[in-house]
Amino acid sequence: MDYRIEKDMLGVKSINDEKYYGINTIRAMENFNIGDKFVNIDFVKEIALIKKAAAMVNIKLKKLDEEKGKAIIKAAEEVVSGLFDENFHINAFQGGAGTSTNMNVNEVIANRALELLGRKKGEYDIIHPNNHVNMSQSTNDVCPTALRIAAIRKIRKLADALASLQEAFQIKEDEFANILKLGRTELMDALPMMAGQGFGAYAKAIERDRWRIYKVEERLRVINIGGTAIGTGLNATNKYIFMITDLLQDLTGIGLARSDFPMDITQNADVFVEVSGLLKSCAVNLMKISNDLRLLGSGPRGGFGEILLPMEQAGSSIMPGKVNPVIPEMVAQVAMRIISNDSGITFAAASGQLELNAFIPIITENLLESLELLERTIIIFREKCIEGIEVNKDKCKENLEKSTAMTAALINHIGYDKASEVAKRSLASGKTLREILICEKILSEEEINKILNPLELTKPGIPGK
Repeated sequence: MDYRIEKDMLGVKSINDEKYYGINTIRAMENFNIGDKFVNIDFVKEIALIKKAAAMVNIKLKKLDEEKGKAIIKAAEEVVSGLFDENFHINAFQGGAGTSTNMNVNEVIANRALELLGRKKGEYDIIHPNNHVNMSQSTNDVCPTALRIAAIRKIRKLADALASLQEAFQIKEDEFANILKLGRTELMDALPMMAGQGFGAYAKAIERDRWRIYKVEERLRVINIGGTAIGTGLNATNKYIFMITDLLQDLTGIGLARSDFPMDITQNADVFVEVSGLLKSCAVNLMKISNDLRLLGSGPRGGFGEILLPMEQAGSSIMPGKVNPVIPEMVAQVAMRIISNDSGITFAAASGQLELNAFIPIITENLLESLELLERTIIIFREKCIEGIEVNKDKCKENLEKSTAMTAALINHIGYDKASEVAKRSLASGKTLREILICEKILSEEEINKILNPLELTKPGIPGK
């Protein structure tokens, strides 16, 4: 195995010559060797895209030699394509506000560009990671910009996944529109409802999530590229700033906008908190829905048993025939992770100091993980759970008839107190409300049929009038 020697202000390091990263990356791998939670590769690829754009602009401005610039552009494109993914193994939890990640990308692109020119890795006098690949840039404008681009791409996928989930709930709303079941409040018998109405409520909650998440993209479009270290733009000309913003619009297909005050974007991370908060809201809805489904599908004999969830895998190593609601359970656990990630993002954003937030790495990791987890989870939730749900009509009817839920419909006919007495006698005797009303001649059978009509019970108005 061949090695090359690289040096920096702290000393020298031997580097496996098969690797495209350099001494900065080696130090980061050694310093942050706390596990295999590596920097999100999509974030890395967006950084590489920015390097490509910077090289293109610097060539046009004649700040970068065209031959070297084209090699950098080609190398950056290869990084974006995933060709060098194995060269990005720095831990996601790193000090330095993302400098290690930025330098990792700079070194890989520089060494690949050197190779494309027929030179050896490490010949930085020809193409230097800082002088050429990082020209007119800083970690502090590159990383926030890359995070915003990566987040927008994932938000669009998440919004599409939510739209499909909403549609799946709406299909179930129509499918179960004529099945009467028992509603519950505080886990106790409440009013009757149509099974489809419950799924309609889920669809509305997901609709809000979809719209909020779709719209929040606007908050991420403002970027600080060209602001360099603290937002003042030192070492980046105005021409460069305008040109790279326009070019990134073209390369990403996203309506990115140059910040009119880059120092704000450089030091303040509140927008990421805002985005994460909406992901948390979505997680809350998903967790509530998944827990509802677990309750409604509980049993098969000792629980509610009103819906039948798709059976995906055996549920026990000791109880034959047991099938657990594994998909809703997965959804709930992902929701817990999203909520936890939001707390981390909140703490990190609040911990920024003066002209820079040093905790951008954990904001990046948590936000991108939340977006990815939500999208994948929602797709699986829809495909392996929601689309296959069935309603147990017999169990819905049985639970409803055994309850006293329909006594509320009697209030306007016999009064609250009388209705309470009927409910009490029903529970004590085991007879249905209908049987007691007829037996005690409280109402005629014709009146009872009108009052307890399912279509009357599940819509606004006074049943029977």
